[in-house]
Amino acid sequence: MGGSRAQVNKTHKTRFASKSSRNIHKTSLKDKHQNAKSDRFGKGARAARIQRNNMIRDQKRAAALNEKRALSGSASPPRVIVLFGLSAHVDLNSVERDLLGLLSTKCSNEAFPTVVSSDYKMRATVLKAPHGDLSSCMDMAKVADLVAFVTSASSPCEGGSSDYIDSFGVQCLSVFKAIGLPSTVVLIRDLPSDLKGRNESKKLCNSSLASEFPEQCKFYPADTKDDLHKFLYILKDQRLKPPHWRNQRAYVASQKLEMLDHDSVSGKCTLCITGYIRALNLSVNQLVHVSGAGDYQLSKIDILRDPYALNPRKEHDTMDADDMPDLQVISSLVPDSSKQEPLHVENVPDPLAGEQTWPTEAEMAEAEENLKHKKKRKLPPGTSEYQAAWIVDESDEDDFESNDESEGGMVLDGVEIGVASNDLDEDQGSLDLGESDGETETDSMMLVRWDMTREQIEDDIKRLKDAHAEDEEYPDEVDTPIDVPARKRFAKYRGLKSFRTSSWDPKESLPQEYSRIFAFDNFARTRKHVLAKALERDNESKDETVSPGTYARLYIKEVPQTVASYLCLRAKMMPIISCGLLQHESKMSVLHFSIKKHDSYHEPIKGKEELIFHVGFRQFVARPVFSSDNFNSDKHKMEKFLHAGRFSVASIYAPISFPPLCLVAMKKSGVMGSPVLAAVGSLISVDPDRIILKKIILTGYLQRVSKVKATVRYMFHSPEDVKWFKPVELWTKCGRRGRIKETVGTHGAMKCLFNGVLQQNDTVCMSLFKRAYPKWPEQRFPLSNL
Repeated sequence: MGGSRAQVNKTHKTRFASKSSRNIHKTSLKDKHQNAKSDRFGKGARAARIQRNNMIRDQKRAAALNEKRALSGSASPPRVIVLFGLSAHVDLNSVERDLLGLLSTKCSNEAFPTVVSSDYKMRATVLKAPHGDLSSCMDMAKVADLVAFVTSASSPCEGGSSDYIDSFGVQCLSVFKAIGLPSTVVLIRDLPSDLKGRNESKKLCNSSLASEFPEQCKFYPADTKDDLHKFLYILKDQRLKPPHWRNQRAYVASQKLEMLDHDSVSGKCTLCITGYIRALNLSVNQLVHVSGAGDYQLSKIDILRDPYALNPRKEHDTMDADDMPDLQVISSLVPDSSKQEPLHVENVPDPLAGEQTWPTEAEMAEAEENLKHKKKRKLPPGTSEYQAAWIVDESDEDDFESNDESEGGMVLDGVEIGVASNDLDEDQGSLDLGESDGETETDSMMLVRWDMTREQIEDDIKRLKDAHAEDEEYPDEVDTPIDVPARKRFAKYRGLKSFRTSSWDPKESLPQEYSRIFAFDNFARTRKHVLAKALERDNESKDETVSPGTYARLYIKEVPQTVASYLCLRAKMMPIISCGLLQHESKMSVLHFSIKKHDSYHEPIKGKEELIFHVGFRQFVARPVFSSDNFNSDKHKMEKFLHAGRFSVASIYAPISFPPLCLVAMKKSGVMGSPVLAAVGSLISVDPDRIILKKIILTGYLQRVSKVKATVRYMFHSPEDVKWFKPVELWTKCGRRGRIKETVGTHGAMKCLFNGVLQQNDTVCMSLFKRAYPKWPEQRFPLSNL
């Protein structure tokens, strides 16, 4: 039975198989030799690949170990711990007092005490963020190694997203996230004394605030010294992660600030900033930026003996800054004039760069040929040929006028719309009105003057809000003026056949400000080269650079005395930040930022309004122009307002900066009001050739319709304007396309032809474009007008 049920497989079909296909699975001796040889090479390549992976792993492990030693070793600078209260009633003084009591038994009278703890083997500087002062909180967060958010478990808050955080805490937290949060912890105060209520309150606080902080953020009770002891014990071995942009530039958070070498004639002085060098090596040949004050050169760097040494074997060498009038100077670095970075801000244009060169032989021959064929004219007796060349004949003027009237002057996708010379002479006042361009005012509507009353300011705010609402309802639509010819009012505009594919020369008709800025042939390549050069500075000789963790004094020269006096007063409340600049970062150019209006700001933000840009450690004043970001085109449409809920691109004249960098835009809330948060974003690129086009739409109404033909009125008010704009394509709001056929009457009516049947209630539109540029700031830095 078993034999009859045995499996019988189907025989292989070889009836139609060729000899080569039957022997394809067989391998010859030659192929076997080649396969063996390739296997031998493959095993060697595999071994090399394993060895290379092991080498990369060892390098990464060594780099991580060196980074950990640099951040937590004796040579690392003190850790900056910023205490931030999530609500106004949180007592930060008691938290600071308890932390300093655990870290050191010595009492310090400094505004920003730096303590040394041999028990925890760490050095720390504790800063208290003032609740309600957004600028100070933001500057402290930029230099913080650890942000400790302190909340109270017993006092509920109003106006916030949680019971433990108020509205200002929510706003600051969103700004910290835009800047880039360093390592964070949450300290919970005022917990109940009984164990059960303590655990329940901690869980409730944790569940309420967990969504506001990163996943790595830990929650610690902080009522007793034992709780803070556990927190500090974990902190001393924790690897803190700063934002990525902060590791690309050396910076100093001041612990002492003073003024030297006053010059009453020039009004300049030398500003001395004493503190620890952080992040990267700082070269004495570098330029430095003092936050809010501007870019300057260094005259000297003094390397001082560390007054807060962590090594107990060097306790006899440590000195207290309060006991010594001057810290002991170990060495001094002086800049090399041949290597020092020059302080170039603006490009100096050559006024003769656009002059005509000497004519070539071909041009001379062509000119002589034209003179031979030129008809004779009646000239005054004694007139030379050179003088005759400057005398214009009446017939030439008549020909010029007739040609200008017949051609119309506008070329679609060609040279920008021009105005004839006779029109310029006839109505110069109207031309000036047209060039001023009422939609893009040179002075912002919200620019508050000193002589304005409260009622006038409120009227300006109301008018701005109405313009913002009108822009959202009827974007880009403008009315053709009746008293000014449209060919003069819109002389700078041109038509485009296609916004995406039509060409626009980025070097055409540039404004005067473009002669003062710098541009790169290849920005990405320059950025890569500059960042590589900054990393190579770590391997330079110690005669020119100061390594991170060194206690040093920077001598910044030619600082205005008024600015230095203000910084000395501000240094008593918070540290003054000074950062090293990369190559080219002092030069002016056109910067583009991805920007989004903040949710807490409800007022409209109009283009070319004055804003304070916080870009990394740097601050400067700018008047941006907003635009959309088109990925499929080299042209971008300008936006009159920064609309909420979406990202736009802000283009400004500002000193060059290399991404990645964060952006926080502030706006002054009045004449003497403090800046308020307006928008956040990040730096995209530096590109003066980015084309931003302002679009306007002229509308007309159908008077008579006959299938695909129609008579349109009220788009223009004179036949000359109709002839001028005849090459531009028309479109309707119902999707029809057309063109101007001819003028009708003397009041600007025109016959038009479309590609489909029209409806009587349709609206005829014409799109015109001109290139828009940001406005040059009146002051480059917030403290420039002191």
